[in-house]
Amino acid sequence: MTDEFQPVYAIGDIHGHLDALRHVHDLISQDGGAGARVVHLGDLIDRGPDSRGVIDYLMEGQAQGRDWQVIKGNHDNKLPRFIEDPEWIDPGSTSGLTWTGDERNGAEATFASYGIAGALEMPLAELHRRAVRAIPRAHVDWLDRLRPWLLHPGGFLFVHAGVRPGVDLSAQSPTDLMWIRKPFLESRQDHGALVVHGHTALRRAALYPNRLNLDSGAGYGRPASVARLDASGVWLLGSDGPQRMTTERAG
Repeated sequence: MTDEFQPVYAIGDIHGHLDALRHVHDLISQDGGAGARVVHLGDLIDRGPDSRGVIDYLMEGQAQGRDWQVIKGNHDNKLPRFIEDPEWIDPGSTSGLTWTGDERNGAEATFASYGIAGALEMPLAELHRRAVRAIPRAHVDWLDRLRPWLLHPGGFLFVHAGVRPGVDLSAQSPTDLMWIRKPFLESRQDHGALVVHGHTALRRAALYPNRLNLDSGAGYGRPASVARLDASGVWLLGSDGPQRMTTERAG
């Protein structure tokens, strides 16, 4: 992180909270201007009240030419797969249940944002028919096209959940990139870049020697987190301005 490069901003999990997304974008604009480069770390939908609004906001920003990149989270993958097959079970999940079968996913809130109330109370076939009609195909396709990772020349690897230690980036499993926890979170290995991720919710964002976790629990009603990554280090943005993050013990 010593070479000069343009600062890049990273935003942790949002989970349908459009107000939180707007807030962190306001912080970015105040710090780096409207043209700032921003990477969103995924899990845009589910649990919060306005998944549709979150997708609209990001799609509109990209259409306006904003330098906004978006990583695919495990929740973002569920909606396109549901449209394809409502009985699809995510291979990364340990529940063995569908997106709508496991209430912890928060799919009901996503459907509600598209005008489908009481989604989990109706037969699956009926829910699927209504979802195909109510959810814009452009939203489904946009979510499906989201990239699984982004490597930044400043020495940062942006990914939703993490990477499998010791595996080349080109050989990483998409499921691991969206789902991995323990092997990655416990690793002290140098991954060749600082891995900037979300997925595993904390009370606050945390910087470790080999990774930066920016999921501060927006999906559970806590504030979303945004950090500026530049040649001088990692800075967490807040109402009091940017605060330099210090490295905690190895995760």
